[in-house]
Amino acid sequence: MTHMSSSAYKCEDVKQLSQLFKLLAEPSRLKILCGLGLECRPVSDIVAQTGLSQTNVSFHLRVLREAGLVRPERCGSFIYYCLPDAALLDLLEDWKAWVGRQAEVDG
Repeated sequence: MTHMSSSAYKCEDVKQLSQLFKLLAEPSRLKILCGLGLECRPVSDIVAQTGLSQTNVSFHLRVLREAGLVRPERCGSFIYYCLPDAALLDLLEDWKAWVGRQAEVDG
């Protein structure tokens, strides 16, 4: 992993990251992303896994799709959702691990 100095970030980069983190600040969206993994799943599976209502899941999937964080795939009359890139799953796992380490340090 390379580290950039803070002066290397352009204002546009910071704005894009800020928008992404605002989108990810919604716990239901993170629940959906972490639950997807690399497998494509229909909305009904996501509803069952997250415990969220179908309306809620559909709303959050639309937001995630528009942000490029999930990819829809049509299979017959069903739409399956999956992560568009394995790197996104790696980032989510890294963040979860980092939060876990911080909890150990603080605890």
